[in-house]
Amino acid sequence: MPNHAKNQIINLPNLVSLIRIFMAPVLFYFAFTQQPYWFIGVLVFAVFTDVLDGFLARILNQITPMGSHLDSWGDFIIYSTMAICAWVLWPDIILREQLYFIIIVVSFTLPVCIGLIKFHTVSSYHTWSVKLAVAVTVVGYILLFTDLSDWPFRFAALFCLYAAIEEIMITLLIPHELVDVRTAWQALKYRQKHKAAINKTQEKNRNAEIR
Repeated sequence: MPNHAKNQIINLPNLVSLIRIFMAPVLFYFAFTQQPYWFIGVLVFAVFTDVLDGFLARILNQITPMGSHLDSWGDFIIYSTMAICAWVLWPDIILREQLYFIIIVVSFTLPVCIGLIKFHTVSSYHTWSVKLAVAVTVVGYILLFTDLSDWPFRFAALFCLYAAIEEIMITLLIPHELVDVRTAWQALKYRQKHKAAINKTQEKNRNAEIR
């Protein structure tokens, strides 16, 4: 394999993303052994790696399609783990906040499912709305399950719902898989350019046939 291909897979940001993925079994361990404080501590570290891998990719100029997909897989695994472990550790709180919990879970999973159906892979848009929704949700999650406050978690559900709608719109707009599509507006502009390019190609082919 050429060196440039290896560099797309083996680099520091990707290793940080892998560390986040490997945190999932650790989180499950602390959940099933009923150690909530250790669970919260490891969760904070896992979320920190989510920030760190993107920062390193930009600083080291190692932004690659592989890295984007790995980051998305890491996010999906960790945030799915958060939902399952919350039910294991704090079932009473989950029942009390079940409406908001369901909204958040559906908001994170439905766009992924639609992306899988259309592109047969986990989408890696990294939209600004999802970044904001994740930040608000993590803060709300920690405040809720440490009995400090419940309203930030409920507020986070609204952010997650908006972010999910935007991700679904992007999936429906773009004709093929793309990574790092920050907004639905960006997806719409790409769709228009793609259509214009197809029309131009078809026109050239028609002119060639006439000649």
